[in-house]
Amino acid sequence: MENTTIQGVSAAPVKEAVEAKIRYVLYARKSTESEERQILSIDSQVKEMLQIAERERLEIVDIRRESHSAKDSGQRPVFAEILGDIRSGRYTGILTWAPDRLSRNAGDLGSLVDLMDQKLLHEIRTFGQHFTNSPNEKFLLMILCSQAKLENDNKSVNVKRGLRTRVEMGLWPGHAPTGYLNEKRIDRKCQVLVDPDRAPIIKQIFEKVAYEQWSGRKIYHWLRFDLNFRTAANHHLSLSNIYLILQNHFYYGAMEYPKGSGNFYTGKHAPLISRELFEKVREQLKR
Repeated sequence: MENTTIQGVSAAPVKEAVEAKIRYVLYARKSTESEERQILSIDSQVKEMLQIAERERLEIVDIRRESHSAKDSGQRPVFAEILGDIRSGRYTGILTWAPDRLSRNAGDLGSLVDLMDQKLLHEIRTFGQHFTNSPNEKFLLMILCSQAKLENDNKSVNVKRGLRTRVEMGLWPGHAPTGYLNEKRIDRKCQVLVDPDRAPIIKQIFEKVAYEQWSGRKIYHWLRFDLNFRTAANHHLSLSNIYLILQNHFYYGAMEYPKGSGNFYTGKHAPLISRELFEKVREQLKR
């Protein structure tokens, strides 16, 4: 995040008195979410808006940059600071690339409208529009920001629906558990393969607990110090990871989705163990 003070861009004396007093903060935001890939970079947003400021002789007090999503309220520290600076009178206007740079959630939108109602925020300017405290312009601002929220919510619903559909088809949309590998070919998306190097050891973990009454800690020492076992990401398994493996239905062919929901689906992946072995392990862990 960055705060830059601009000295050389000032309002023209021929502007109306009210407009001449507007002190803008230039706010540029772009999150790392996939749906933001087509948005102008932060530096490009700043460049475009500075050109508007120079052309229209707007007084830019600060340039503020942020790399956080606007889909949830209260998650952007720089934006929260800007709201505080507007309340204190440091800024009376916001210059930004588009309305959705400011808000894609009802909470932050409400804060902006409240500041306008209190006559603390005089104007919001974007690349092609401006919004003042007039009822019609505030209404348009709310429509545009609400549209951004609607699009965001619809994307979330569509993504969840798509993931659920894949699970219903027996495919796994997440990271493959240890002992499996994610299929990398695009035409086999969400399919998992048995990891030939690690799957036999995962099976042995279940067998040692079920038939030899090994504890989780003994399994941990065996993996860490006898086998130097590592995951596909080259990490050692922690004791908590081991217990998660022993409780994961995925290894006998079932998939719980979403996690913790109690909704189980039959996977197309090859099981590493039988359901009977899994249940024996569960009984052993209860002792």
